Amino acid sequence: MKEPVDVTGNVETHKSSVYSELQARGLIESCTNETLLQGKATKPLRVYCGFDPTADSLHVGNLLGIIVLSWFERHGHHPVALIGGATGRVGDPSGKLSERPVLDEETLARNSEAIAGTLRKILTISNTTSAIKIVNNLDWYSNMGILDFLRDIGKYARVGTMLAKDSVKSRLASESGISFTEFSYQLLQGYDFVHLFRSCEVCVQVGGSDQWGNITAGTDLMRRLEPSADVSGLTFPLLLKSDGTKFGKSEQGAIWLSPERLSPYKFYQYFLNVDDADVIRLMKMLTFLPLPEIVIYEDSMKDSGYVVNTAQKRLAEEVTRFVHGESELQRAQIATAALRPGADTHLDVNTLSALQDIVPSASLSVSDVLGVSLVELVVKVGLQPSKGATRRLIEGGGLRLNNTKVSSEEATIQEEDIVDGKLLLLSAGKKNKLLISIA
Repeated sequence: MKEPVDVTGNVETHKSSVYSELQARGLIESCTNETLLQGKATKPLRVYCGFDPTADSLHVGNLLGIIVLSWFERHGHHPVALIGGATGRVGDPSGKLSERPVLDEETLARNSEAIAGTLRKILTISNTTSAIKIVNNLDWYSNMGILDFLRDIGKYARVGTMLAKDSVKSRLASESGISFTEFSYQLLQGYDFVHLFRSCEVCVQVGGSDQWGNITAGTDLMRRLEPSADVSGLTFPLLLKSDGTKFGKSEQGAIWLSPERLSPYKFYQYFLNVDDADVIRLMKMLTFLPLPEIVIYEDSMKDSGYVVNTAQKRLAEEVTRFVHGESELQRAQIATAALRPGADTHLDVNTLSALQDIVPSASLSVSDVLGVSLVELVVKVGLQPSKGATRRLIEGGGLRLNNTKVSSEEATIQEEDIVDGKLLLLSAGKKNKLLISIA
């Protein structure tokens, strides 16, 4: 099998335009003005993507927007992230069967701050060379009255064009219909583009394919209010699995980008377990690996000597590093090795410490542990319901202490079993594990 080369993911951006890079990676669905993005621009472009604060964390579906902004930055352009503090109060009807619940101002402010922090962290640890600019559209809408809005924005919108948007047509045909509030959403997002063009020369807007109607509302409004402006709107495909279902959902729910919502370990595990049918496409869309290297992985998967999950492992490494940084990636990798079913990984204090907040834990004193029967300890911490069940587990070879199989029912905890005098790891079967901290 041909070995993939080891590269950092840095690209020589002068060899291609950002448009051709995105196109080759399957990151372009539609574009209003390809010419602006093809070839070498006479000066760096400012490009923005919007994120409404409907939750206190972004999820993996939002990751494409961050990836696209980062590609623009890697090609010498300047990314701008817009937090929808105002549009979040209205609710985007795109892709929704009914109106979103209205969030209170305190929640929206808290969500906005959390999302801004996530964006700033990701686009800082990803080794980009310039700081991302983060703005909030509440800053320009909070002081705008309804009469100003109608005069300065509504006057230039055409109802026929607004009704023709897919997001509006689908809702008009539904039982719930669409409120005037949601109907006006496209005007708000459209004016965001105009305001950003005027205030900081933003000339490109990017978003998911479900945002095409809102993005073209912006380019239409721009044409009327700033007729000489050379601008472009670009959409990327939604992140879907090969079977057409939405990517980024698990049994536990959405795959969040915030470590407070989803641990980096579980984030890493999600990508480690994607289907073979999806892994190469996700490598192209969600990583900065050079395309020739991705082709090597693709070819190697057809080779009889291919080691299962090699491509998934690289995908999980790259995406976790981009979102959570190198140290959290290493911690997730250590935990993965230690928690693998039947693992015989040597457990030192650093390895066990990496498992904290990942597996269930308990805290006991030295006297509660030292010299105590392992059968009694397993029951005491709730890993097994009874001594009889524990003995049967040992007889079947299913109980491990610090990844070492327990072979005797008479085993007791000795001082040398307590790693660095601080930690013990008990494993009952392949999945049930408990980390004991010794006080």
